Amino acid sequence: MGICASSRRVQQEEDSDENVVYVMDEQGGGGGADGDGHGRKVASLFSQKGKKGPNQDAVILCQGFGMEDGVFCGVFDGHGRCGQFISKLVRDYLPFMILSHRNALLLGGSDDDDDDPVFSDASPAASSTDGSGRSSPNALAPAQLLEEWREACANAFQAMDKELKLQANVDCNFSGTTAVCAIKQGKDLIIANLGDSRAVLATMSETGYLKAVQLTTDQKPNVPQEAERIKRSNGRVFALKDEPSVLRVWLPDEDCPGLAMARSLGDYRLKRHGVVSEPEVTHRRVASGDLFIILATDGVWDVLSNEEVVSIVCATPRKQHASKAVAEAAAQRWRTRYPASRVDDCSAVCLFLRDQQDWASSVAAAKAKGGRRETAARPLAASAS
Repeated sequence: MGICASSRRVQQEEDSDENVVYVMDEQGGGGGADGDGHGRKVASLFSQKGKKGPNQDAVILCQGFGMEDGVFCGVFDGHGRCGQFISKLVRDYLPFMILSHRNALLLGGSDDDDDDPVFSDASPAASSTDGSGRSSPNALAPAQLLEEWREACANAFQAMDKELKLQANVDCNFSGTTAVCAIKQGKDLIIANLGDSRAVLATMSETGYLKAVQLTTDQKPNVPQEAERIKRSNGRVFALKDEPSVLRVWLPDEDCPGLAMARSLGDYRLKRHGVVSEPEVTHRRVASGDLFIILATDGVWDVLSNEEVVSIVCATPRKQHASKAVAEAAAQRWRTRYPASRVDDCSAVCLFLRDQQDWASSVAAAKAKGGRRETAARPLAASAS
């Protein structure tokens, strides 16, 4: 196999650093130009370096993903000595791998042909039927749609994990990255999660109040099913005395590396001891009250609640600045809550599910309710893997 993608399709905004990347198909998929002369804004992206060294977070938005108005967005949190390189590699190539595997499934062919163009108007995902006359993804039943995307994501994550081993200049034995991704195909949302980054949905309840719904489970060693799998593979799970609330994964006979998550890409020394690269994939049909999805690294979620993040986004005057507002609020919370600790990298992607006019009216309605919020205490589980 081998990683392949056209760098001509990667576009960085002038005011962002290398951690933030925008991608559009060759036809400029994702809509026409707005008043500012840029592609239609469907998401807000931001990555803020912490005080622990190089920024190991990476974020991406792909427009025209699989269909004309399709979208892929992802957040990747690297860790270990080579974490900043691994997160960027995964960011740059995982979206193309997922779509390539998805197209292979639609064609009923092999998943091994990763050299096929993945941003093409001729791809089966971009048309009403594929070459065999099958319906487009949006015509599939939700269960079938989820199963096909789950398989495509699982295959792509596995292939990405193998590709990292082939990178001669990147040592992935004790380095890796998380990945949380949102794929929008028409009214269908597919969420793929690996590690302890998180996706949260903001929606308006039937009574008109703002509601935060966690869409993913933080895959940490404190989750019983994750810990059991690691222990069955002779990995060890325990917390250090100076941080008793943080369970970590350790090798059978060595007190290293102390990984604070149960799933990741990379971290090869722990792959034989229960740390896996299989994502959890869920599906949601966009409802009339759904406003946006926030994907963010644990630098945000370790100090801000789901409800606080949703409120920050809704309070931001210009939605294009929403992710920056979230990251800056998280960094400020780190400084005030843990003054003796180094601020973590804080990165977020906010994928908007309504246009600007609907957005303004929905936020105004929420404010008219006096800022009251409803919360969903548990992640969605009905369609979880």
